[in-house]
Amino acid sequence: MPAPSALDLTVAVVATADALLRESQRLFRPHGLTAAQFNVLNLLADQPAGLSQREIGDVLVVDRSNVTGLLDRMGAAGWVRRRDDPADRRVYRVTLTPAGRRLWARVEPRYRAVAGQVAGGLTAAARAQCLGALRHMEQAAGRWTLPAERPAPG
Repeated sequence: MPAPSALDLTVAVVATADALLRESQRLFRPHGLTAAQFNVLNLLADQPAGLSQREIGDVLVVDRSNVTGLLDRMGAAGWVRRRDDPADRRVYRVTLTPAGRRLWARVEPRYRAVAGQVAGGLTAAARAQCLGALRHMEQAAGRWTLPAERPAPG
């Protein structure tokens, strides 16, 4: 059997990401959450001083305008709060509210258990190798250049 190509690997990563996102909805939906909202809760859970909207966008790799809408919905649900940053009036610090922290505390252990089911069959060495490869691919995806288009035949 020939070694998988870069295309094979990329297609498998995208298919896996799609499957994880689709199946995560079964866990998050009963709590009124989306995967993106859970990612924000999870990101803010260990940041008592909060993060700026830009920092959230950078970590989640989403556009700033998408972060604004996401945080607007989460703020309306009472899960996050925006406050002026005392060091920079142009920046908001986003923190979890008590309700957001309670929601995260309910969902996170279940998410951790599901992650254990998904990756638990791999050895520690395989998980480390896979994580390294995925991080490499994530960084490379942020630097790719599009090849020149070839003229259509005919």
